[in-house]
Order: sequence, then structure tokens, then C-alpha cells
Amino acid sequence: MAFLDSEQQALANEIADLATARGETIAVAEATTGGLVSAALLWVAGASRYYAGGGVVYTRNSRIQLAGVPAADYENYRGTTEALIASLAEAMRGRLGATWCIAESGLAGPTGGRSGAPIGRTTIGVAGPVARTQVFETGVEDRGENMALFTTLALRYLRDAITEAPR
Repeated sequence: MAFLDSEQQALANEIADLATARGETIAVAEATTGGLVSAALLWVAGASRYYAGGGVVYTRNSRIQLAGVPAADYENYRGTTEALIASLAEAMRGRLGATWCIAESGLAGPTGGRSGAPIGRTTIGVAGPVARTQVFETGVEDRGENMALFTTLALRYLRDAITEAPR
């Protein structure tokens, strides 16, 4: 029994092939996906060629202590922003010396956060040769379903960034 759906498997394989062919490495800083992005990337045999490491940085403290995000970035924290995700992605990429980092944080449910953002919203960012962030909304209120959807979105976002990067 596979714990990844067929799209997640295909994305993980594609990312692995791209990173390996380019001699690049990937770090992961994830929150709401709870380790599922890392699990997908590690599902591919030979992941040690491209997977630099990662962490589930679910709290402010873990982002500062594990990922190395400057504490000043979280002064007056009122919820995840694109700037915070960009900072998290760059901090973890630097901490692990990776070519790329995919970072994610959102609201899977069943309750909302302090920002007032809706359940089903996640912010995903990539740091590396291509750096960008984007907010996604699933419109779903189920926690498990959002975790799976956020994982797929993060894998697509990383794949697209790697594909668009100059060689």
C-alpha cells in the first residue's frame, strides 16, 4: 500500500530526476504538511543523492532554532505571510547548504489561526536559483485532505521552479 497518491509519486520522481541530473540538492521546511513533503521526496530510491534534509518547523521557536530564521522576522507575528515563508525557505536552504528549499505553512483546520485566514490556505515558497512564494487556497475544511493537498501543491511548486531555473 502506498502512502502517496499517484500524482505525488510522479512529482517526487520528476523532482528526483531533475535534481539528480543537475547535481542539485533540496532542503525542506514544512509546517502544515507535517513531514509529508519530505516523505514524498524520500520515497524515491536514491534520495540521498538530492535530499539535503529538512524539518517540520511548526512553531515560531522551531523556525528560529532549527531553520535559523532571524527572531526579528517574527516580531509582531500575526500569521504566515509570503515574506515569512521566503525568509524560512532561504534560512533552511542556507542552514543545510542546499541548492533549493521548499517551505510551506498554512491552516489545515479544523480551526483557523490568529491571522483570520481561512482554513485551507497555505503559503508555499521556494528559495534557490528561482525564488518565489505564493498563497494557495483549497476551499477544503478537512485537516487530512488539506495536508495532502498542500503536499501536492508544494511538490508541484518545487518541480516548476526547478524546471524553470537556468541550467
